[in-house]
Amino acid sequence: MKVSQLGEFGLIEYLKNRFYLEEVGDDTACVKVGDSLLLLTCDTLLEGRHFLDSYPMSAVGWKGVSACVSDLIANGGKPLYLLVTLLLPDVELKKVDELYEGITRACEFYGVKLVGGNVVKSERLGIDFFGVGLTERFVGRGGAKVGDGIFVSGTLGDSLAGLELILMEKRHYEDFELRLIERHLRPTARIDYIAHISKYANASMDISDGLSSDIQHMAKRSGLRFSIQKEKLPLSRELLEYAKRHGKDPYSYALRGGEDYQLLFTHPPSRINPFLDMTQIGTVEEGEGVFLDGAPLEAQGFDHFKS
Repeated sequence: MKVSQLGEFGLIEYLKNRFYLEEVGDDTACVKVGDSLLLLTCDTLLEGRHFLDSYPMSAVGWKGVSACVSDLIANGGKPLYLLVTLLLPDVELKKVDELYEGITRACEFYGVKLVGGNVVKSERLGIDFFGVGLTERFVGRGGAKVGDGIFVSGTLGDSLAGLELILMEKRHYEDFELRLIERHLRPTARIDYIAHISKYANASMDISDGLSSDIQHMAKRSGLRFSIQKEKLPLSRELLEYAKRHGKDPYSYALRGGEDYQLLFTHPPSRINPFLDMTQIGTVEEGEGVFLDGAPLEAQGFDHFKS
């Protein structure tokens, strides 16, 4: 059997069972050191797979840090430290400068300290990020409770629309198109949610592979039924305009679009914070599976070995 037959998440489950890796399965690993709970995570960007050669290198650096930081936030942690490994072809030094400009700007924005890493020669450019955070309470994917509301932060589907616009290679982009492109190139991890997730969430993860896929992992880990409503999915004005111009279904983008790095979390509806841009999209119920408007929801998001 080849890895592609299992897919990314099938491979993870295989390795967990084969080598008894009981702790594996959340966005981060939670390790107790003395009286502190440390969160550890890693993320990789590979040229041709996660970004194109035409992308601004500063944006690639920013996005990589944001993806790593987002995992720490999703489990209720405050990001602290970052290590970076470069897989580096013999490129112009200017390209490395621009990459690190994006990395250092993102670290400053998130309050993260870059403390080390590694460099290795490679045929393709790649960047591996290792992040360390601190939390008072670990919030994983498997803690949802019956009666919880299902919430997301921000709006969904913008990054996918931005990617499609980049691939169009238009000579001129309108303002709303540029905003969608920016959300793909330079997403912002939701540091404004750290306290809320840590204090109130029963289950939490970030949306990096698409809502329709990520919510499946949360429902399975929690062992409960997740029921959501399509009309409640939060959509941006820019995505609605894009969908209108191109005859697309904006809700499809919200369900399958990855790399928005918004948060998916559950807690009692009474814990909603009116000062955060959270939207309740459904409810946690007895049973199993994920349902959209009463019908089973198929995972349509990104899988490294099937996409």
